[in-house]
Amino acid sequence: MEEPQIYESAQGPRVTPAASRTAQTPRPVPGPRPVAVPRPGRPGPSPAAASRAGGDPRPAPPAQRAPQATPGPVPAASVAPAAPAAPTAPSVSAAVPQIQLIPASAEGALDAAEEAVDLLLDTGRAPGDVLVITSGDPHPWAAHELSFGEAAYWALHDAGDDVFYADAAQVQRAAGRPVVVFAVNGGPVESVAAALPVALARAGALLIVCGDAEQINSVLGAGV
Repeated sequence: MEEPQIYESAQGPRVTPAASRTAQTPRPVPGPRPVAVPRPGRPGPSPAAASRAGGDPRPAPPAQRAPQATPGPVPAASVAPAAPAAPTAPSVSAAVPQIQLIPASAEGALDAAEEAVDLLLDTGRAPGDVLVITSGDPHPWAAHELSFGEAAYWALHDAGDDVFYADAAQVQRAAGRPVVVFAVNGGPVESVAAALPVALARAGALLIVCGDAEQINSVLGAGV
């Protein structure tokens, strides 16, 4: 399996909301955006309809026949079996999501993840495209929603219309999304090492990891 490319970027200062925010590095890669759904407690991005290009593929034109020659005996040397078609090699890179590393301490990893989510939404990602995973203390949103029970919490996950926050211990249950943000904000090293490859498998296009660069590189380099 092709090893994923890891792009490391320095953690920048917190920025103001989108109206006065200046671009900072790293900036997550934007993608196509469906109609945005406002996030609870956070002003959502302006709605915009996603345009899609498509259409029915045209059938291939029929093969042209060569003009028939005058009937007659065919020499044996002129008859040869058709050569087998060369197999098409699958595109491995298309299945491997991009990895972006934001160095941060365990105490600052959750804040770095929140800034990454803000940038994703500001650059056109729909809230339902983003899954946030924490390795230590759960995100306050997750803790609040879990207070209403597991069924209500996972119903929000299944609805898929907002950013969803999950603990690393629950990452196996979470469905894949185009962008996964992994905040390494504590927890056992073994738990982080086990959850990172799963988070990579859940990411359709981009995995953003906020945490200790040496630890993350050692896990992703050896285990993925």
